[in-house]
Amino acid sequence: MTEVHVTAPTEERNAASERIDRLASLEVLQLLNGADAAVAPAVAAVLPELALLVEETVDRLRLGGSVHYVGAGTSGRLAVLDAAELRPTFNAPKGMFVAHHAGGRAALTDAVEDVEDDVDAGRAEARDFEPGDVVIGLAASGRTPFVRGALEAARERGCLTALVTANPGAELASLVDHLIAPDTGPEVVTGSTRLKAGTAQKLVLNGFSTTVMIRLGHTWGNLMVDVVASNAKLRGRVVRILCEATGVDEVTAHAALEDAGGELKPALLALLAGIGAVESRILLTEHHGSIAEALGSLSATA
Repeated sequence: MTEVHVTAPTEERNAASERIDRLASLEVLQLLNGADAAVAPAVAAVLPELALLVEETVDRLRLGGSVHYVGAGTSGRLAVLDAAELRPTFNAPKGMFVAHHAGGRAALTDAVEDVEDDVDAGRAEARDFEPGDVVIGLAASGRTPFVRGALEAARERGCLTALVTANPGAELASLVDHLIAPDTGPEVVTGSTRLKAGTAQKLVLNGFSTTVMIRLGHTWGNLMVDVVASNAKLRGRVVRILCEATGVDEVTAHAALEDAGGELKPALLALLAGIGAVESRILLTEHHGSIAEALGSLSATA
């Protein structure tokens, strides 16, 4: 079997944890927690580059593009998690965010041998890529062959590309337009990138996708106005959001929802602007689904 010796910060030994197997449980937890405290500052350092990626992504999504996450192991699982949560949280259209995990569904719960080393499998994922898409590779070490294959194919197809890694000197950096590389350093357990590197990737993905959704008008202030009311808790949240955002009582909120076919956003705009649900839908379509922009247009013509 082929062996590869990876050179990356995530593979180095952490001097602070060399005797971790001789520590008490509380001491181990304190060591892990102390290491985790360094993750947020590392992510903060890459936010300017991440903001550029957000802006370019918003432009492409408004033109009908999609975001594709590509990863293996922990990185791929985090990608699947982030993409899966955007539909119930923001009502992101199906296909707007797609996660491509090396080994497919089977590898989500069990390790599948050698799938992350398959460059051709990564290239095969490009069958779903279009020139207006954004392809974001996730690789803690910055070298995963599966991710390489996908990024190479994405560049050939004219996609915007990015890499999220814990290695500022990543091999794959030359393949991307945006390098997002929080420098989290050696792991407490050497090479276990489910720890600091994984936490950094989750923070980056959460920040990226949430900001994209906000820029696309999926919130009103800090309220989720595109939430899909798929269960009793969420149906109650929809009514509460309407009441909190407009000051109306629950009876009025329910009536507005009924007029809007059960959809929160047109009901909210209708209440805020004092217009009907039909006009509300038209305005939202004209203003990229943004309540703020739709209200601004009404103020400008008043």
